[in-house]
Amino acid sequence: MEKKKLLIKNAKAIVSCDEKNHVYLNSDMLIEGEKILEIGHNIVCEDAEVLDASDKFVYPGLVNTHHHFFQTFVRNLITIDYPNMHVVEWLDKIYQIFQKIDSDVIYYSSLTAMADLVKHGCTTAFDHQYCFTVHTKKEPVDRQMEAAAQIGIRYHAGRGTNTLPRSEGSTMPDDMLETTEEFIADTRRLIDKYHCTDPFSMRQIVIAPCQPVNCYKDTFIESVKLAKETGARLHTHLGEGENEIMINRWGIRTVDWLKEVGFLGENTWFAHCWELTDEEYRILGAHGAGISHCPSPAILGGFPILPMKSLNDYGVTLSIGCDGSATNDGSNLLDSIRTAYLMQCYNSKARGGGISAYEILKQATVGGAKTLGRSDIGSLEPGKAADLFMLDTGTLEMAGALHDPCNIIGRVGLTGNVDLTMINGKIVYQNGKLVNVDERRLAAEGEAVCERVLRNTCDAFHNLF
Repeated sequence: MEKKKLLIKNAKAIVSCDEKNHVYLNSDMLIEGEKILEIGHNIVCEDAEVLDASDKFVYPGLVNTHHHFFQTFVRNLITIDYPNMHVVEWLDKIYQIFQKIDSDVIYYSSLTAMADLVKHGCTTAFDHQYCFTVHTKKEPVDRQMEAAAQIGIRYHAGRGTNTLPRSEGSTMPDDMLETTEEFIADTRRLIDKYHCTDPFSMRQIVIAPCQPVNCYKDTFIESVKLAKETGARLHTHLGEGENEIMINRWGIRTVDWLKEVGFLGENTWFAHCWELTDEEYRILGAHGAGISHCPSPAILGGFPILPMKSLNDYGVTLSIGCDGSATNDGSNLLDSIRTAYLMQCYNSKARGGGISAYEILKQATVGGAKTLGRSDIGSLEPGKAADLFMLDTGTLEMAGALHDPCNIIGRVGLTGNVDLTMINGKIVYQNGKLVNVDERRLAAEGEAVCERVLRNTCDAFHNLF
């Protein structure tokens, strides 16, 4: 069957984010089906549909490498005020809500996060789904796959778990725990059902136990075994305040513990990592592992700023994540790029120089693609997926800033809705509208679910003002 061709004409700039950092001015892009065929000047293709991109800057689609979609319905909740709480107090309060989450909350909160991501230029999303309650049963990832197919986003699902009870030092409520055997069996089911490594694949599964302090050791050991068997990647939280617990429990810090169980390699990446030592960063780089930097929750929690310049020198693969809405009240990767850039600037003089806004854009594109093990996304080049977003530069507030399309997002702070988002050659968001769904109907349904399951049953949603 002949694939549809699309010709993007007259783009003011196409920022490729390729190895040579090509920027194509006043150029065209020819797309066939899901992939890019050609980028250049005055491309002619008589059988292609033409999309006028006059005044548009075109960028590779953003790649989100850490999130918790199930938390979207606890945004904007002042009664659980993360910046003004100790971690233990915050955990006790937030899990009173999380325990009530059901399959419908998973579905609609995922739709909400995915819509937010797509409207801000994200084309590939990884989510770390560790919320399995008596109400969700084993359905969360299946419901997320259903939501992703509706929105049209490329989705990598991290099948998480927590296996260690509170009586043995975990922070998790007992009714949100699984056994290692349950976790591995269901992860294998999901891999068999959804995991596709073909070029331009729209869905994959990642083996992602939540964090070492809340799991038995065998949970991580069996995860490594399953990854070797299936080729699926590995992910977990690391270096976000747990080292004292790990030392008391195991006599070693978390990086050494992960190295000991084999959960450290080129197929592995970790969220946060602000607590690591310089030598531990070197170890991650030497093993080819990656870090997903989540800037907004780091600021809200008052945590140290990652030394990105040093991490680049150590060979650590850096990417950008939103993180969950319990510690970041939005799902906007453009905002994360801006925030990450400002964070790096804060320490730039003390650290002998910072990194540019364009380098952080590349973390959110090619860095994210490498983190997820994808060579078919992350940059705009012939043969790669037609995953992209456009910004309209013809508006008055953009005047005088258009000389550098590479750095403009982070430096100027372009964090609003994009003009267009395309995934695998298909437009999923344009002119302020999600193309594939009835947004207002889904929003009303989602509000009703939030009201029924959470607001009506949880004290945290009452007496807000």
